[in-house]
Amino acid sequence: MQFSRTLFVLVVVALTFGLCAVAFAETDTDDFTVSATVTDACTVTAEDLSFGDYDPFAVSAHDATTSITVRCTFGTGWELSLSEGVSASYAERTMMFETNPMAYNLFIDAERLSVWGDGEGNATVSDTGDGDFQVSTVYGRIPAGQTSLPAGAYQDTITATVTY
Repeated sequence: MQFSRTLFVLVVVALTFGLCAVAFAETDTDDFTVSATVTDACTVTAEDLSFGDYDPFAVSAHDATTSITVRCTFGTGWELSLSEGVSASYAERTMMFETNPMAYNLFIDAERLSVWGDGEGNATVSDTGDGDFQVSTVYGRIPAGQTSLPAGAYQDTITATVTY
């Protein structure tokens, strides 16, 4: 009797689960698209350039460096240019103290032969973004022999522009 009762319970359970499975055996599906667009993007960060103290009686030029960091989307071509500053000329940039100009310039190379400019007759730095920070060195030079400069704090403002 115990065996038949156990068998009966097992049959009822099996039929119950079997009927449930049959009741939910039909399905329907649909696909959907997941998408995103990665756009070309760049950022530029320029560090200030400080020449420190300039000795107008020194016989050699006064040099200093700084850096500009560009970060662009992977595969994005970019070009880094610098403005003329207050002088409105790449041939000779000037820092000002009151109405007194001090000549200086910015270069893309350590030898200070290629003036850093806007790419239209003046050198620029260009590369392709790799998604990481790409650092370019700016080489500054104040020519020697500017002996008629009055003492004071000279400065200029340069705009770094990344075009992509």
